[in-house]
Amino acid sequence: MNAPMRIVVLGSTGSIGTQTLDVVRWRGWKVVGLVAGRRVERLHEQVEEFAPEAVYSSAPREAWADLPAHAAASAEEVAAWEADAVVAAIPGLAGLGPVRAAVRAGRRVALANKESMVAAGPLLWAETRTHGATFVPVDSEHSALFQALHGEHSEDVAELILTASGGPFHAGPPDLSGVTPEQALAHPRWDMGPKVTIDSATLMNKGLEVLEAHALFGVPLERIRVVVHPQSYVHSMVRFRDGQIKALLGPTDMRLAIQYALTYPERAPSPLVDAPLEPLLEFHPPDLERFPALRLAYAAGERGGTAPAVLNAANEVAVEAFLSRRIRFTDIARIVERVLDNTPVEPLTWENLYAADAWARRATEELL
Repeated sequence: MNAPMRIVVLGSTGSIGTQTLDVVRWRGWKVVGLVAGRRVERLHEQVEEFAPEAVYSSAPREAWADLPAHAAASAEEVAAWEADAVVAAIPGLAGLGPVRAAVRAGRRVALANKESMVAAGPLLWAETRTHGATFVPVDSEHSALFQALHGEHSEDVAELILTASGGPFHAGPPDLSGVTPEQALAHPRWDMGPKVTIDSATLMNKGLEVLEAHALFGVPLERIRVVVHPQSYVHSMVRFRDGQIKALLGPTDMRLAIQYALTYPERAPSPLVDAPLEPLLEFHPPDLERFPALRLAYAAGERGGTAPAVLNAANEVAVEAFLSRRIRFTDIARIVERVLDNTPVEPLTWENLYAADAWARRATEELL
């Protein structure tokens, strides 16, 4: 009998992290490392249930260092722990360091932290080649593309088609300037963390996913398209040069994509209810006037270099400002655009990336 998989979960108390632990329960795997933010009470519960070998939290050390596990010095130390796979679900660019550590340890990285690939894709791919690591995407859209592309030749791919739910404001109101954080956080289909949910409402999340797909699959930006699909049962599609399309349909439940990333190339059964076969599936072009964030992501990708890192940093700061009611919903994209327009784009290196990230955060705060 094979030994159970050894899993490290980065961001264990967040949305993807807790859903990963659901998958661990389904499969009977062993959690060997947990990295959490400041939800220490939930981390204590997870350590009690899963008995990991190593643990780390960004909360004050006295709140978690007495847990019955090795108290790691950093998230990077846990990310490099001996494991079969590392689920990378720390949101924002804060997740990049642990992702890089897992790659340098030669691990399979189930990637839910899109910002790492957006800001540092070419650098991370260079590290995977050096250290023998692999990436399998967890985002439902990129998991769908990954599965649709499996066994296909890259020269046969005509375009990648990312589906977007449209978020809570797809059908209105026309004027989004009065939107409140509570309204923006009420996503109609997906259960996600607050930052990703706001990004979904502005369509910045879809813009970041375009950049992530570009980095993951090497398809030019002009051949990556977004369509609004309110039902969210079609997770993404690939159109091939012969005109045929492969699409992945399934329930709106991230645990399926998480499980696939960890069991690939095998498929494991799940206890979830099958998605209904609806009589009508709608697809619409995105409204770039109401949701300019998607346009900005394409622009950053075209500029290249450190521009995607600047886009991501400015957006992280602006979203936090909206959630704390310092700015309006429509100010998010306006501020990101101003920072992006004023950024001195540099070639992408590890040093330039972190310098651009810091510069963009300062510039955004000044605008606020």
